[in-house]
Amino acid sequence: MQQSTIRIPELTDKVVLITGASTGIGAALAMAFAAQGSKVGLHYNSSADAAKALAARIEESGGSVALVRADVSRSDAVRSAVEEIASRFGRIDGLINNAGGMVKRIPYEDATDEDYDAIMDLNARSVLVASKAVLPHMKERGGFIINTSSIAARNGAGGGAGLYGSSKAFVSNVTRGMAKEFIRYGIRVNAVAPGVITTPFHERYSTQAQLDAMLATVPQGRLGEAEDCVGAYLFLASESLSGYVIGQTIEVNGGQLMP
Repeated sequence: MQQSTIRIPELTDKVVLITGASTGIGAALAMAFAAQGSKVGLHYNSSADAAKALAARIEESGGSVALVRADVSRSDAVRSAVEEIASRFGRIDGLINNAGGMVKRIPYEDATDEDYDAIMDLNARSVLVASKAVLPHMKERGGFIINTSSIAARNGAGGGAGLYGSSKAFVSNVTRGMAKEFIRYGIRVNAVAPGVITTPFHERYSTQAQLDAMLATVPQGRLGEAEDCVGAYLFLASESLSGYVIGQTIEVNGGQLMP
């Protein structure tokens, strides 16, 4: 896993809570922010071994990290995780709502209320709850919130991923609404929408045939890697680089979608 070589001095000593940070994009972000000198709140749920190994790598590199485990589909668990990181580091300066998942591929015609609840609680409600929970810790000093959306939020998804795509469309619109409300506190809210990124997400939910079909639609001629997304998050976290950017979603997809 490569670390960013670009230094953004203002991120040094910032406390950044990253949800879903044990693998994939979240893990790349944890390494990148730690490399910038940020104190990383590394959230995980089921991937305990991966989270502990990542935390060890960060500490071996001289970084500061605190692990926190929580099921983000449960509001009480999200709130507890935020308070645990705030207590550990004394504050929170940034939140990256990265936790999420497809849960399963299911056509709309077969989806049940239980399917809807599972997918929306994981991908949508978790963003609302975590963002609200960090507000008391950011109101006085300002800060940033970066949500992870998806290319599926714009293209309707496919192959039984429609509910997942709709949950991410919710996230994209919440990003715009929160940006309008939270900027009064000096809190900038934006989002990143990854395309097809080769992470455990697609190992779990996509077949090789599906990946090949998606690759054929990417002008850049390759699928993305987690590290391809890092720069967009660092940019949005930096007040000096993106201080007049709010409510935006940066698409990172190799040209697969050009809105």
